[in-house]
Amino acid sequence: MKKQLFLLILLSSFLSCKTTKNNDISQPFTIAFGSCNDQKKVNFLWKEVVKNKSAVWVWGGDNTYSDTDNMDTLWRDYQVVLNNPDYQNLQKQTTILGTWDDHDYGLNDGGEHFKAKKQSQQKLLDFLGVKKSDKRRQREGVYHAETVKIKEGSVKIIVLDTRYFRSDLTKNVNPKKRYQPSAYGVGTMLGAAQWAWLEKELTTSKADFNVIMSSIQVLSGEHGYETWGNMPHEVDKLKKMIQTSKAKGVLLLSGDRHISEFSKTSIEGVPYPLIDFTSSGLTHVFDKFVSETNPYRVGAVVPKISFGLLVFDFKNKEITMQIRGKENMVLGELKQRY
Repeated sequence: MKKQLFLLILLSSFLSCKTTKNNDISQPFTIAFGSCNDQKKVNFLWKEVVKNKSAVWVWGGDNTYSDTDNMDTLWRDYQVVLNNPDYQNLQKQTTILGTWDDHDYGLNDGGEHFKAKKQSQQKLLDFLGVKKSDKRRQREGVYHAETVKIKEGSVKIIVLDTRYFRSDLTKNVNPKKRYQPSAYGVGTMLGAAQWAWLEKELTTSKADFNVIMSSIQVLSGEHGYETWGNMPHEVDKLKKMIQTSKAKGVLLLSGDRHISEFSKTSIEGVPYPLIDFTSSGLTHVFDKFVSETNPYRVGAVVPKISFGLLVFDFKNKEITMQIRGKENMVLGELKQRY
């Protein structure tokens, strides 16, 4: 009888404090994210991600390397990830959110004209475990926002879709580069509906921090690959929206590049710098990286497999941003007060 009473008290205590999958009060509040996960390669980092007991994991895109309009093939590739025991351990303790990039979208550098995008959208939502009743199942695009609240404060996570609506890119006249900026005002990165949604999410946000996931880099725009810089008017539009919305603590996350780095700039009228934290990749990187122009870069480029970790200090309004790799080692760090 005493044993049964003890078990009931223990169970009652557990249920009363379990508000999120990760409820270890001894741990700081963290969010982890990453991109470029080739399902054909071994992912050594899932165990390291799990060690940080993050409240949320955010997929930044290229969650698989499929490049297909065959949905059976795409789903088999997703299942390779879903059947990974280490990723399953992450799922058990962490809320999973995310977006896609081109290789899991189905077409390398693909945009609005990809013929299987509607079917691919449903497979991504299946992969993320999105309920059939969720509004993302009925509308075009995989953009989404959720606010995570704890006793100390709140974080809004805004996940963008830079594929479904994105206009064609302009081929670069330089054969050593793939793309160049379009004429100012030509093309869209997000499409009208998603832009209107984003404006509402930022303007109405009451969160202490607002984290925006873009699969491709926003600030670094001179490398000649996919970047928001290929549509400079869209970069300006985003900056203006951040300024007019008065949203607190906006931080950009990105992937795609097979390198990890921090970029930082200022926006007139915004009392904190805008940082773009790029984390890429989880299974493979550009390990022969030597140099690349990025006038916004802070610190060094990290060409090693890695994931991103955000450690939130609500009392001091500060985020510690860490590039973490094998053995959970910190390979790069940037702290910012907001």
